[in-house]
Amino acid sequence: MKKTIGLLALSFALTAAMAGGASAQSNLRIGLAEDPDVLDPSLARTYVGRIVFASICDKLFDIDEKLAIVPQLALSHDTSADGKTVTIKLRPGVKFHDGEAFDATAAKYSLDRHLTIKGSFRKPEIASIDRVDVVDPMTINLVLKEPFSPLLAQLTDRAGMMVSPKAAEAAGDKFGLKPVCAGPYKFVERVQQDRIVVEKFADYWNKDNVFIDKITYLPIVDGTVRLANLRSGGLDLIERVLATDIKTVTANPKLKLISAIELGYQGITMNLANGTKANTPFAKDARVRRAFELSIDREALNQVVFNGEFVPGNQWINPTNFYYQQAFPVPKRDVAKAKALLKEAGVTGPLTLDFMVPNGPETRAVAEVVQSMAAEAGFDLKIRITEFATSLKQAEDGDFQLYLIGWSGRSDPDGNSFSFQTCGSPQNNAKFCDKDVDAAHQEARAKSIPAERKKAYEKVATKFLTEGSILYIYHRRVLVALSDKVDGYKQMPDGLVRVVGVKLK
Repeated sequence: MKKTIGLLALSFALTAAMAGGASAQSNLRIGLAEDPDVLDPSLARTYVGRIVFASICDKLFDIDEKLAIVPQLALSHDTSADGKTVTIKLRPGVKFHDGEAFDATAAKYSLDRHLTIKGSFRKPEIASIDRVDVVDPMTINLVLKEPFSPLLAQLTDRAGMMVSPKAAEAAGDKFGLKPVCAGPYKFVERVQQDRIVVEKFADYWNKDNVFIDKITYLPIVDGTVRLANLRSGGLDLIERVLATDIKTVTANPKLKLISAIELGYQGITMNLANGTKANTPFAKDARVRRAFELSIDREALNQVVFNGEFVPGNQWINPTNFYYQQAFPVPKRDVAKAKALLKEAGVTGPLTLDFMVPNGPETRAVAEVVQSMAAEAGFDLKIRITEFATSLKQAEDGDFQLYLIGWSGRSDPDGNSFSFQTCGSPQNNAKFCDKDVDAAHQEARAKSIPAERKKAYEKVATKFLTEGSILYIYHRRVLVALSDKVDGYKQMPDGLVRVVGVKLK
């Protein structure tokens, strides 16, 4: 009997110890606005995926609060006098999550993979690289086809993410199911539309600044539900707070709100030459597209949907950006002129268009306001609510005429424009193609003096804003809300959630 009681006591003690250990493990729960696409840095393209990558895949470089480029897996860089060779010194003592060492050979492998893997969205971002040479175990040379001023900025994002050669070779095209990188957290599991779990990597090069044991990313499309989970304690941090919920967050003493104008844009991609759905007067006549733009009141949309919290815009960078073209201000709504242009183009009666809209309360609201405004000028927009990842695939396939979609933005304007505006680029779902626009982009890439680059982008704006395939409408504010239990969080201008230095009280 005494032995039985003793065993029971030991069992209870072990159970209590195990429970205590489990509760002691810190778990940061982050609410995402969508479920990311594939977790492969070469193949991924969603903003929400970049948030997850921030914890698992370090890059050669990063940005700071002022958009300055700072080393991450690189230690330093140097550019030759002719601008065609960039020498990068790598950080020693770095390991991938599978224990393999990060060195010059691994860096070359990752960059070559970005450039050559089938379906890579990174290829156009760093296509100026002719080859990557290993100089010594911790040094690489990027030999360029021509000078390329945005290169380092591109390497602060997915194009600069390093993957384990051993893991990538073993996984092949399945690498995105279990990515192996060199970030502060290693991938544990993913359940589609439910959760992504990562755990602290014990051998991380900057492990002394990693304080949380586990991060669970939870995709919750409805912004109101995300906020409700944060308020109830079910989440610790949420991204993309609804503009209409700003007052709710700021009024709660247990919550904090962080805000900044996004680097990217929100707009409507217009199918010009991608499949049979481009067989319409809208795609074939720039006057019809101009009429559509003149039917929209950007400021009124901002007030109605976002309580005036966002920034109306008509370019791929926001109006505070140095590269914003002041010669092309946000156009005012002019329904009479829109009707006249439609008549001039031979369009009689309402022009019906398929309007694909990713699911979400704000996107639905924007679509409905645009639909109402456009109707007054003679457009009949048929809103088609579509799951986000599905909409990306349908856009690739040309299964749309209008597509409400944005871009989270990059620190260099090339990252917001080139891949969408140039012939044959992988994110150019509308299939817009103009040799003058391509030439102006190449000119901007070759210039290193900002004023000269801005003149090149003026040439892009002259054509693309009148004949192009994207109608830029507004720029969001990055709105991140977090519990007062979260300490040490810093928001960078790109809107990503970085977890190094973050603590849970």
